[in-house]
Amino acid sequence: MIQVKDHKTGYLFDPWGFLGKKRRKLMDKSWAGLFREKILCELPVGEFAKSFSEEYGRPTKELYAVLGTLILQQMLDLSDDETIEQFAFNLQWHYALDIMSTDESETYMCPRTLWGMRDLVIGKGLDGVLFNEVTAILAESFDVDASKQRIDSVHIRSNMRRLGRIRIFVQTINKFLVNLKRQHKELFDTLPEEMVHKYESEKALSAFSLVKPSMASNTLEKLSKDLFDLGQRFSDNEEVLSMSSYGLILRVLEEQCIITKDPKGKPQEVAVRSAKEVPSDSLQNPSDVDATYDGHKGQGYQVQVMETYTEDKDETTLNLITHVEVEPSHKSDVHALIPAIESAQDRGLGPQEVLADSLYGSDDNHEQAQKMGVELVAPCMGESRDESLSLADFECNHHGRIIKCPGGHAPVSHKIKKDRHNVRFALDACTACPHRLQCPVQKGKKNFYLRYTTKAMRIDRRRKSEHTDEFIDKYRYRAGVEATMSEYNTLTGVKRLRVRGMEAVRYCATLKAIGVNIFRATAVRRALMPSFDSFSHHIECFLSKIYRFATKFGLIISHCMKYTPDNDLGPDTQPIYAL
Repeated sequence: MIQVKDHKTGYLFDPWGFLGKKRRKLMDKSWAGLFREKILCELPVGEFAKSFSEEYGRPTKELYAVLGTLILQQMLDLSDDETIEQFAFNLQWHYALDIMSTDESETYMCPRTLWGMRDLVIGKGLDGVLFNEVTAILAESFDVDASKQRIDSVHIRSNMRRLGRIRIFVQTINKFLVNLKRQHKELFDTLPEEMVHKYESEKALSAFSLVKPSMASNTLEKLSKDLFDLGQRFSDNEEVLSMSSYGLILRVLEEQCIITKDPKGKPQEVAVRSAKEVPSDSLQNPSDVDATYDGHKGQGYQVQVMETYTEDKDETTLNLITHVEVEPSHKSDVHALIPAIESAQDRGLGPQEVLADSLYGSDDNHEQAQKMGVELVAPCMGESRDESLSLADFECNHHGRIIKCPGGHAPVSHKIKKDRHNVRFALDACTACPHRLQCPVQKGKKNFYLRYTTKAMRIDRRRKSEHTDEFIDKYRYRAGVEATMSEYNTLTGVKRLRVRGMEAVRYCATLKAIGVNIFRATAVRRALMPSFDSFSHHIECFLSKIYRFATKFGLIISHCMKYTPDNDLGPDTQPIYAL
């Protein structure tokens, strides 16, 4: 049965009056006050409640409190045991989640409930829905200007060991043998005793960590043969083929080894690939099959983060993370820009200008962003020599045709075929030109020729514009996203997660981004409060003075004048005006 409370309707009597004025003020200024006031009642409980029956079953935990707990766990980087303790005893959590009762049914959540609710959110993909809803609430509440944004990526790691190639081979074989023994004991008993003794026990596995570097290649060859033998031994067994651990054996053989076949097409021999031939999306750890490898940052995942920014250093302006997406670490940043812009535009937070580094600044991204009404401010890959002239130094008309070279000479002809341009210059003019050695034109039999594509012209123009004051003034704000990545990790611990697998990693990274937005919004809200508090303080002081004056004046009248029952002043009741 579904249990949901109405958190929008106010209370006739304040249930939190026991906090007192000062503690209540601290509570309202904290993240708990913001969460209670802005976020809790807007959580997407309707989508979450579809997993439960309205009529049958045991009553659920209050669903708003459950979703709020999942967000707070990732925001504060807590383990499951720590989360249960905070939910049970922390008054700040109770205030944020609107838990007023001290009854155990409302203030206690068992670990199984926490695990089950988290699995439901991950399975239904509600982490993205939560991020979109909370982001929209904060953007509206704090009047966020999304016209200027910046994007970057950060490398993160799941809860897995960093393995070399030897350990990958060993762990893959060990995982298969353990599962085979559990599921198909009769097949496990047919294996050679030497192989079982070598790979099954943890004590035997530890011997592979002592392999000398000089013996690494020989050890890999032996491991590849054992892996190959296992793959061939059960290649015709349907029950073993359906095992995920056997699929890992086939994957490692394909990615790490070269298998030669006989004339009949049957696998015959195996050899280990060189390290350079192993693909970047190869298996990095049998315990996390979704993790990949980046040559610069190593094993794991990467998170694309786009946020708003302002040029003014104003504490009352909220810089909001508007997009977060988890990707395999080997994926290039060049493919992340357009999906990020589309995602933000679909939610009404689309930018007009985006700052990014050179990895995002491909010509295709510039052209697509321009069609979407977005200006991409990003340097081009590579650098041109300062002493040489580029295509950007040639003067063109509005049709894109070159009308004058850097030396001031007009071309003899300009031919265009599809996207390719062929421009001819007079032989005598180019021969006598003082810029001849720096010019990109090439000498022919009768003329000097300049051949280029429209794309090359666009890139050269962008590269030249990077040295202008306008570009430098805009691009200097991109560096602020590095502080966001540091804040993302410092506040929420995103770079080292407790989970494995793409879905679980995406869930944690997304909810931690919500946490960063909540922390930032709390700081902005706190900065906005003093002006209101000071105004309230002045009003209180003014009313207090009026009250004291009115009280004193009333006492003076009561002491100086006595009234008879019939309201007539007697001879002894003359008013005294001087005290």
